[in-house]
Amino acid sequence: MRHAKGYRRLNRTHEHRKALFSNMAGSLIEHEQIKTTVPKAKELKRIMDKLITLGKRGDLHARRQAASQLKQDKDVAKLFDILGPRYGERQGGYTRVLRAGFRYGDMAPMAIIELVDRDPDAKGAADKARVAAEDAAEMGEG
Repeated sequence: MRHAKGYRRLNRTHEHRKALFSNMAGSLIEHEQIKTTVPKAKELKRIMDKLITLGKRGDLHARRQAASQLKQDKDVAKLFDILGPRYGERQGGYTRVLRAGFRYGDMAPMAIIELVDRDPDAKGAADKARVAAEDAAEMGEG
């Protein structure tokens, strides 16, 4: 019998798993592509598809439900302002999991999880903006 086999436990407690997927979902929303292990990517796909469906609904209750799962308000804002309208016509299947070889060190199978129709400029955009702001601040002081 398959009782209580509905998801991968990933050898973590419930609280650890919840925090892990909250962080990973926020990173995927921000960068639109991340690299992780295959089991984590497959579980994150289930969570992200439900979050994007909330973003498509767009009402206040959906926004509060998404905010309860995500840690940062900027991720919720991007989910509802950019990703929800982007996938408005698509009937599911918002993410894809691509195999990416094996990790050096422990040979864990790696995968790239990305949003379908993703914006290639989104990956690392926040880091580039932060570095540019730091450089501008140094030029202003110097």
